[in-house]
Amino acid sequence: MSQPQGAHLVGSVNYDDVETTMRTAAELLGTRLRRIPDGEVGRRFHWIVFQADILGQVDGIERVGDHPIPLRMLDARPVRVSDGVDPASLVLPPLGYAAAAEESYAIFRRLRDEGAIAAGVRFQVSLPTPLAVVGAFFPLEQRAAIEPVYRAALYRELDDILAAIPHEDLAIQWDNAVEFGIIERVVGIGETAWWGGDVWAGLTARSAEQADRVPVDVEVGFHLCYGDVAEKHFVEPADSGNLVRFANALVEASDRHIDWIHLPVPIERDDDAYFAPLDGLAIGDSELYLGLVHREDGAEGARRRIGTALRHVPAFGVATECGIGRAPEGTTEGILRTHAEVAAAW
Repeated sequence: MSQPQGAHLVGSVNYDDVETTMRTAAELLGTRLRRIPDGEVGRRFHWIVFQADILGQVDGIERVGDHPIPLRMLDARPVRVSDGVDPASLVLPPLGYAAAAEESYAIFRRLRDEGAIAAGVRFQVSLPTPLAVVGAFFPLEQRAAIEPVYRAALYRELDDILAAIPHEDLAIQWDNAVEFGIIERVVGIGETAWWGGDVWAGLTARSAEQADRVPVDVEVGFHLCYGDVAEKHFVEPADSGNLVRFANALVEASDRHIDWIHLPVPIERDDDAYFAPLDGLAIGDSELYLGLVHREDGAEGARRRIGTALRHVPAFGVATECGIGRAPEGTTEGILRTHAEVAAAW
């Protein structure tokens, strides 16, 4: 393999609407893409922050702090279960993922019917893990009790998506970021596990369950992430070791085939030390995407990182290290063109 094969869009894309996202991605990346997301437009632009606004409206859940923390149209304050309320009694409303997916799929189908999206390309829906929302917004002492409540609500969203979208057209991506805050013990990013027993075992069991909730006729993939606030990781990984360990454990624990796994590559890392753990990657025939495309150094930087990666893993596609929904305005087309420049078609 002399160059990567295929490209993957992690989820968010910095366009204002679904149609622009899909048309542009299909035009610029064409046969390099097996899946197209909707760009996570609107209130989903900052990953899970909009979930706090939804949860904060629930009777028995309250916002923390007297004043909103504005983030465009969102309020980024955390939440907590009100004193005296049993979390198991809470009734959570629709979380917004299924409604957005149904609306975007109608656009995807129309564009495919017009020929703008090729036959065989799937519609990709990215979902956060339940752990991510619970770990990001609820206080530590409440997480064990509220996690099953939120998980059930998110699984209802998944079930609604599965009922509304033909399975042969659908791909589900689970986004794992707070998990790596726990693994790396990052203060403020869910640094403490709230379950008994081994931390890795708890994380692996949760992710395997999420994979297995997706029927085998629907593709499922995992985006492993070290965060992307202001285009910065919450901590820079020393190497790809924890990412490889997580990917291997997930594939081993899941009862179904994992269709793809995405791993980030920091912009500074084109050294063998970062990529060396990939020598031990054991994910079978799951597609591997390395997030080594960065807007700051374009194709030249991507090729430098590709050259090192190829010494440690024989086959992979390219991606950015996280979604590009928060990239500076006007840079998105250039980022997409870089994917096309450094990767071959499938």
